[in-house]
Amino acid sequence: MKHACRRLAIACGLMCLAGGIACANPALAIADQPSLGGKRVLFLGDSITQDGTYVSFIEYYLQKLYADQTFDIISIGLSSETVSGLSEKTHPFPRPCLHERLGRSLDKVKPDMVVACYGMNDGIYHPQSADRTKRFQDGIMKLINDAHAVEANLILLTPPPFDRVPLAGRVLNDDADDYSYERPYYRYNSVLEDYSRWITGLHPSGVFTVDLNTPMTQYLNRRRVDDPAFCFSKDGIHPSRTGHLMMARIFLKALGVPIEENDLDSELSRVTSDPLFSLVDQHRKIRSSGWLAYVGYTRGETVREDSISDTEQKAAALQKQIDQMTRQGNRRTAVFEVD
Repeated sequence: MKHACRRLAIACGLMCLAGGIACANPALAIADQPSLGGKRVLFLGDSITQDGTYVSFIEYYLQKLYADQTFDIISIGLSSETVSGLSEKTHPFPRPCLHERLGRSLDKVKPDMVVACYGMNDGIYHPQSADRTKRFQDGIMKLINDAHAVEANLILLTPPPFDRVPLAGRVLNDDADDYSYERPYYRYNSVLEDYSRWITGLHPSGVFTVDLNTPMTQYLNRRRVDDPAFCFSKDGIHPSRTGHLMMARIFLKALGVPIEENDLDSELSRVTSDPLFSLVDQHRKIRSSGWLAYVGYTRGETVREDSISDTEQKAAALQKQIDQMTRQGNRRTAVFEVD
């Protein structure tokens, strides 16, 4: 009976996310509070999520806007990781695959919600191929099935764009013998666009999708009208802080959080100069590092810690400071003021 009730709540929550409608349970109504409030949320992904700045921005806005809610976010992205299990011939070690650690992640973290961002590494920087596409799709479907098996909702993020502009002289054409993250295919973002269209076309129960690739690519194109050298990423793969901020804002808007259309550069300056962001970022980093090792992973070498208690004690002390700071003043009018 308990599991049946939770499945009903999950279905109701995803209906709210998809359509912004009212639910019988007001705690699930996206119009009243962000969908991450009161839930344990597990973020999974590759090096972009291990960097985790976009996760810090997400939590910052949520803490600012919703002081009366609790947010329990654990982000354990892993550099080089894929869901496809593929790896370039020249990669210094076999790329880690999420499915080696997914079972442990779900068992130890026990999330109500899983947010996953994969795709950047999954095409292994080659031109599109049916085999690599199937490996990526199979990996995502296994992630969906495994999350549902533990009755967790899932939010799938499309990969942010690959950008060849800052890689002049390093990208390869269609007739190259091989490709890698060091020498990628020059049109690799077309591969990521295909992955993104497939992800956003998924409509299984309990899955919500957020497209990062399309709006970020459109923003790049607009900025380059006046500034042809503008980039989110110095290496074409890993977003800058500006890119991470845009990822966070796209994500939150998709979940119904009231983000105003402020200038991205000025918003970055405002947020990163806020002492609250520094605390939230420290909190996220401590939990990310501790939980990543506690779950365990193999990336060239195997890493696994036996306890998470020290990490959680440090995180709890920081959370107290965050709570004290966010309970001062009216957050709803202070967060998105335009200078």
